[in-house]
Amino acid sequence: MVVNPAILSSDGTGLPFSGVLTATVLLAASMTLLMGLYARLPFAVAPGMGLNAFFTFQIVLRQRVPWPVALGLVTWAGVAFVVVSVTPLRDALARAVPRQLRLAAAAGIGLLLSLLALKSAGIVVASPATLVTAGHLGRPALLCGFGLAVTVYLLARESPLALVGGIVAATLLGWALGEVRLPAQLVSAPDFSLVGRANLAGALKLAYLPALLAIVLTDLFDSLSTFVGVAHATGLTDERGEPRNLGRGLVVDALATLSAGLLGTSAGTAYVESAAGIRAGARTGRAAIVCALCFVPFLFLGPLAQMVPAAATAPALLIVGVFMFRVAGELPRERIEEALPAYATLLLIPLTLSIAQGILYGFVLHVVCFVLARRARELRPTMWALAAVAAAALAIENYTR
Repeated sequence: MVVNPAILSSDGTGLPFSGVLTATVLLAASMTLLMGLYARLPFAVAPGMGLNAFFTFQIVLRQRVPWPVALGLVTWAGVAFVVVSVTPLRDALARAVPRQLRLAAAAGIGLLLSLLALKSAGIVVASPATLVTAGHLGRPALLCGFGLAVTVYLLARESPLALVGGIVAATLLGWALGEVRLPAQLVSAPDFSLVGRANLAGALKLAYLPALLAIVLTDLFDSLSTFVGVAHATGLTDERGEPRNLGRGLVVDALATLSAGLLGTSAGTAYVESAAGIRAGARTGRAAIVCALCFVPFLFLGPLAQMVPAAATAPALLIVGVFMFRVAGELPRERIEEALPAYATLLLIPLTLSIAQGILYGFVLHVVCFVLARRARELRPTMWALAAVAAAALAIENYTR
């Protein structure tokens, strides 16, 4: 509710922070509710972090696409995603993903969450010489450490409030130290200025086709990777080992992208941080319904949402990262054609800060390695198609940079 508006309202985009905040809350509340009622899954839905960065910095700022047209591109991408999600193609795509890539995606997501947590706490910072380096252990690191201690203490006693307790404790400590300030006002009126502003006709120009395809493919693979990775890491699978209600979940994800453009924000997707709620005991759609209702008051309580510092949420992300990385022990080690694609997937998800990037490279490497190992006959036709689409997506993204 805070980070997404901050990214989309960056200097030069022309998008107002308040308008994106309202759009974010509307999308999160409505689509998370739909995820609970229709898909019956304990996943929260909101604008994706990688997707909003692509929308802001690549499409709007670098390619100089006007923001109403960019919102139109998101809407049309959602339409295409819906078409894929309501056809048998969705199930074929899910079943084509090899087990080792599913496990690698889950472990890679765990590393990604941990990296984001360490960055939020200032423990890891950017470095022009080494890409990342150790940061200064200041007050954000102190808040993270205190919140982590509270979380571990409560987890050891099997408290269902462990993750929330750590966030609250770190926020209160931040307030005591002067790192967190009470807002001047707790209530603000919603800003509906972006609702219905998407330029659908303007987004249909041929020049915008690469950007449209990039949004569709990134959103599709990001959603598929999240559902598969989180399901395998948390046990939300059926008797065949497939993610529960995957088809319905992808339909909601597709509608979230379509609705996002119409409401005034970047593409929506199921959140990988939903694993935090699942690890705390959420197993059905009722958790998503409650989560959706919790979003609604923040149409009016936006200033209150900005009180929670990023360092306070870092402990929860670290703990979820630990839980998700545990599946790494099941990754293949003996045969290089199976181990290399899985390792690349696991490694590239945190290094590129993109779940989709990791899985795209994993698809391509899986096919290439199996061909080189003379195991091409074992590849399903759908896997060949996935690898071809993945290669096309990577080429399009490289072309549009």
